Order: sequence, then structure tokens, then C-alpha cells
Amino acid sequence: MAGGTTALETPLTAAEFADWFIDGEFALVCHVAAHDRSLAGFQSLSLYGDPPKGHADIATFARMSPKISGVGSAVFAATQAAAEELELEFIDATIRADNVGGLAYYAKMGFELYDRLVQVPLLDGTPVDRIKKRFKVDAGRRPTSSR
Repeated sequence: MAGGTTALETPLTAAEFADWFIDGEFALVCHVAAHDRSLAGFQSLSLYGDPPKGHADIATFARMSPKISGVGSAVFAATQAAAEELELEFIDATIRADNVGGLAYYAKMGFELYDRLVQVPLLDGTPVDRIKKRFKVDAGRRPTSSR
């Protein structure tokens, strides 16, 4: 898994990774997908950034090479089930506008546009919009997995 168009511009240490996605103050759940005994992707829900009550923030990462079809759908099915158990109303995603794959993924999972942050500078100063999408958690509505 690598950066490029991810919101994370600097690599995390193992301790930072665990704190952000697994067992830190804001982490709610984390699901992983494996293929041939190796990590193919993961997805987490957190309360990072102090979202409104009933909302959680989602982070999704998938291995780029070799790409494994169906990883995103598989982890989202598990994440959605966890969101239902946590009685969340919405799952929020913030995606860089230059992350074409991420925008397509969240659209495929049923996320809908609700806001846009214009010209947010990257660490190198390059301005890039952030697209804010939201998924209404609805028991019984599940994406279909191709795996």
C-alpha cells in the first residue's frame, strides 16, 4: 500500500498506525482483507476529527500491486455491518480530488457528495480540493462483494 493521492502524505510509524486505526482513542473498528496470506487492504472507522454524533470517519487502503479485485467491497461489507452495530447514522469520507480511484470506489459503495473543501494545500504547497462524501447507514442495504 502506498501514498500518492491518499490523504496521508507522510508514512506512519507502527505505533502511529495502531493508534490511528486499531486501538487509539478515536479508533472504532478496523477490518483487513488478506489474499494468499498477505495483506490486500484494510478499512477503519474512527471518531477522528470530532465528527457529529452518529457519524464516523472512514479510511480505506488497498494494495496497489498486484491489485486484488473485490477487496474494497469485502472490507466495506464488514465495515457497514460494524457501523450498524455501533448504531451510526452516517459514514463520512474525505477524498482528495486527484484520487480518481478513491472517488470511484466510494461512489460504487453508495457514498454521496455533501461538501467540498477548495484548494487545501498539500505539504509541498500544491492546492488540491477535498471531496466530502457520506454514506447513510441503513440496515439491510449491503454492497455486493465480487469475492
